[in-house]
Amino acid sequence: MRSAAYHALLWLIALVFFAPVAWIVLSAFKSRDEILAAPPKLIFQPTLDNFRALFEGNAAFATQFLNSLVLSITAVVIAVAVSFLAAYCFSRFKPKGTDFLMFLLLSVRMLPGPAVILPVFLMYAALGWKDNHVALVLFYAMFSIPFSVWILKGFLDGVSIRFDETGRANGGSWLHVIFRVVMPQVKPGLIAALIFNFIFVWNEFLFNFVIGGRTTQNIPYALAVGTYSDGGLNWTFIATLTTIYIVPPILAIYAFQKYLLVGMTFGTVRGEV
Repeated sequence: MRSAAYHALLWLIALVFFAPVAWIVLSAFKSRDEILAAPPKLIFQPTLDNFRALFEGNAAFATQFLNSLVLSITAVVIAVAVSFLAAYCFSRFKPKGTDFLMFLLLSVRMLPGPAVILPVFLMYAALGWKDNHVALVLFYAMFSIPFSVWILKGFLDGVSIRFDETGRANGGSWLHVIFRVVMPQVKPGLIAALIFNFIFVWNEFLFNFVIGGRTTQNIPYALAVGTYSDGGLNWTFIATLTTIYIVPPILAIYAFQKYLLVGMTFGTVRGEV
């Protein structure tokens, strides 16, 4: 009985937190009048007109959605690849001042975006990097590396160094040891770092708005500039675009949820693998 009540409470809490998301998704299938109806309509005739209007009436949508995918995936893959090698160095070779360097890396992520947007904008403007896909990818990768290094070092510290020593003693190169012996054992950490940073880049608006441009606009940019229409909030546009926008992160989180759980709890239980 107590277990059933506990699980019922968990379901209730989950439904409360999910309610705003469910309401947005339902609103995507309503007309404007039904969205603004008072009291709210829970029973209605679903329509796909909002999705047709988004795809047919917004020529930039496909480019913006593709930009979000390309910027997010490319930047995160680069960041995790670089971070894994850096974390391996910190974990295995322990250069002098490792703890302080790790603190400096993490402190970069403590800075709010508005605090660094001006120098970043001036640098990108001076170098002619505004509205450039490669420049934005490098920026997002740079911003994702500190957190990825922190996560991956924790995982690598939990892998016994005897694996490295055995691989080297049997004639394996450093590349073989790193990528064929050690990396498979920190697969949960790699996936957790990928998902966490993907969500960050996927939702990033400020830097895309300031140092991006017409050809690098992403979905958060589209939401910001398309919110108002005809003198008021365009609720059908907001609901429809948001519904499409949340699909990739939801699918990624659902597919790799067990790795995310490991990523959020790494370091709470530590032992040699």
